[in-house]
Amino acid sequence: MGVPTSDPGSRARHPAASGVAERDGGRVAWEAYGSGEPPIVFVPPWQIVHSRVWKAQVPDFARRHRVVTWDARGNGRSDRPAEPAVHTTFARTADLEAVMDATDVRAAVLVGLSSASGPMVVFTAKHPERVLGLVFVCPASPFGEPSAGGDVPFEEPLDRDDGWNKENIHFWRRDYRAYLEHFFGEAFPEPHSTKQREDAVGFGLDTDPESLAATIRAPRVLDVEMVTAMCAAITCPTVVIQGTDERVSHVTQGIGLAAAIPGARLELLDGSGHIPNARHPVRVNLAIREFMGHLAGASHVRPDG
Repeated sequence: MGVPTSDPGSRARHPAASGVAERDGGRVAWEAYGSGEPPIVFVPPWQIVHSRVWKAQVPDFARRHRVVTWDARGNGRSDRPAEPAVHTTFARTADLEAVMDATDVRAAVLVGLSSASGPMVVFTAKHPERVLGLVFVCPASPFGEPSAGGDVPFEEPLDRDDGWNKENIHFWRRDYRAYLEHFFGEAFPEPHSTKQREDAVGFGLDTDPESLAATIRAPRVLDVEMVTAMCAAITCPTVVIQGTDERVSHVTQGIGLAAAIPGARLELLDGSGHIPNARHPVRVNLAIREFMGHLAGASHVRPDG
């Protein structure tokens, strides 16, 4: 299991419990905080970061809810599998299910950033009874304009390494930190974001180019038609929180996802970039609190057996 290099000692709240979910020969590390209904499971985005990306949400929501976070395989305290098939949307969905089972969460509100949207939609389609609500933050989705860098060849040597041409395995092997600095410079376009960028680069350095490359090489298992059908069947309360200055996923991807889910509410954060939960935590936390306030309370702890 990988050991993060970024310092976890400055946490505002430490976990009440931690462990690993074992699935398909791999280990997925999780942490649990607080108590209270309904539970919240924070679903990890792309493995360029780990669960510390939620560090501004955990201490807030753990005062009122049971909160579960986990590291997707490829970063943090989870395994670093080199096999691309481990990183498909379906595999990530199975990891989400394994974490909920391991933490005895029968049903929860799922909160996810960026590419977490894929596993969240698939899990909701497969297990609607286990999802009490969905909060998508700047989701990557097949709706709308393509994501930045999507047309850059990943495996081929390139003559130029400016801009998104850095999203290339040969550049990563030469100067991985420079790629992280570029990526998070785009993810945090807001002025005065130095601290957030430095934190995020540290999260990215907790994995390595080859482990991250395996996630890029993961087979595509969903198409627009499949995602459209899954979204159309979602009946739980849903909100999409989308920054208007989105430079990683396109702003239309969040708008399109909200349009595809019946009754979903779209909340635009004017001037925000791709990771508003880190850059604008008060705005994001208040939006999630408002959403949680509309959910009816119930018992959601998984019974024994």
